[in-house]
Amino acid sequence: MMNFRQRMGWIGVGLYLLASVAAVYYIFEISQTYNRLALAQKEGESGAQKKWSGDASSSSPSSTSWIVTLKTRLLLLPFWVWATIFLIPYLQVFLFLYSCTKADPKTVGYCILPICLAVLCNRHQTFAKASNQISRLQLIDT
Repeated sequence: MMNFRQRMGWIGVGLYLLASVAAVYYIFEISQTYNRLALAQKEGESGAQKKWSGDASSSSPSSTSWIVTLKTRLLLLPFWVWATIFLIPYLQVFLFLYSCTKADPKTVGYCILPICLAVLCNRHQTFAKASNQISRLQLIDT
């Protein structure tokens, strides 16, 4: 029998996945902004590479705003950078919601990266303390 926390966890996981699918569908199918940005990047790819190669004949910094410059540089980032930026927080939230579905309430949140690292470091310190205590006991006994 599931308790209230587990039911809410499964509802949260379902809503999170549904919202994710809706967001991806909106970005790639409905929104024309992504399509325009992709076409502009493809058409201006050679021009952007010349512009950022340090060419002195390029337009002056005052002619383009810093926002346009930032957008252009961000669009030139490789796909794996964008995937890493969005995938790590997405997976962390998903894994937290999924951990809420577990029967043992003590395991909630262990799959979140900072908590996982803290637990591993704490276990390592506990193991080191225990091994030091055992070695001291052996010295006393002999």
